Amino acid sequence: MSQNNIPVSEIYWSLVAKADKKFSKIRDLPYYERNRYDTYFHKVFKVYTQLWKFQQENRQKLVEAGLKRWEIGDIASRIGQLYFGQYMRTSDRSYLSESYIFYDAVLTREYFKDGLFQDLNLANKQLRFLARFLTVCLVLNRREMVYQLVNQLKMLLDDCKRTFQETDFKEWKLVVQEIVKYLKVDTAFMNLRPLRYSPVLDLHPDSIPHVANAKRKLKLRDAILCSYHPNEVKFSELTLDTFRMLQCLEWESSGSFYQSSGFPSSGTGTAIGQNGVPAPSRINYSQDISDPTLPPNPRKAVLYRPSVTHFIAVLATICEELPPDGLLLVYLSASGSGANTASSPSHAGISVGNSDNLIKSFQSQTISSDATSPCYSTNPSYEQSKGGHIRFHTGSLHIGSRGNG
Repeated sequence: MSQNNIPVSEIYWSLVAKADKKFSKIRDLPYYERNRYDTYFHKVFKVYTQLWKFQQENRQKLVEAGLKRWEIGDIASRIGQLYFGQYMRTSDRSYLSESYIFYDAVLTREYFKDGLFQDLNLANKQLRFLARFLTVCLVLNRREMVYQLVNQLKMLLDDCKRTFQETDFKEWKLVVQEIVKYLKVDTAFMNLRPLRYSPVLDLHPDSIPHVANAKRKLKLRDAILCSYHPNEVKFSELTLDTFRMLQCLEWESSGSFYQSSGFPSSGTGTAIGQNGVPAPSRINYSQDISDPTLPPNPRKAVLYRPSVTHFIAVLATICEELPPDGLLLVYLSASGSGANTASSPSHAGISVGNSDNLIKSFQSQTISSDATSPCYSTNPSYEQSKGGHIRFHTGSLHIGSRGNG
């Protein structure tokens, strides 16, 4: 009993109910609306901190009152989920590291093991946990743990199929196929220098020449990473190209990937591996310490095949939150056209973005516009049909009206 004579178990379950209620409110909120929901996340973190501390201080009493190990694991897993969500909203790698710590604790202590094959819901909970932990390890570039989790996911799925009905796990079979294909394609980047900008291997930002006589200093604050390719290599909604862009737009935490001894900041003088690629030694991730001299990572919104209205809504929201000195990078990946742009007479001469006045290597990607029927497409091949309607070829991204209105 507590000081006010309320049983410890009742206090605990009231905290659980409060945490569940707040978690359900923010779980499905979009990552790109940051400023609007900051206070929500502080409140959710606060209640989960109270809940975690309370169960630690009263573990024995709660176990005697009927608390199960998977319920403790569920709290830790949700805290890890909250931290990862904050990383996706802020791009602050400290949140990503905290997420890893909680997920790793759940895995190491095997919170979901007891009664796993007696309860279908518990089996699915463990599968979801492994899938979320996989995403965290992928972004952290912890490949050894990724392969360990993939093996656990395979074995757990096989055991679940034997214990329960196989039809209950069709979607999980696709998840396993996705991550196996993902790792197979991305293997070429393993053990090379990181995609992230590394102070150990690259010039420090203070050493990079600045633009002379600039009226104002602009900084990359935000990025939209969006992919529309059909049949892409992806895991969950993280495609291979957006995954690499996500890493390219971040600083590598000081010392988290390579030993700094013997390697100058410019990247010269590093050990050379196969094909002339720098191959210095890898060190333990316990040294994942942020460098205070580096600027913060730009915030990133990762979108997978969004509708046009959703894409524009995200773009508008981020632009609204962009500070006066901020730059927004839009990475839009979609199928282009190998053929030359074919426009109708009414659209002749309006194409802006051909190889002469933009980047020559992207000559197939043009933007065509019209005063009455704006058409923006990465595959702008279209033809005028009867009635004034424009018929677009398939397999391309089209942003704009498809009719004559």
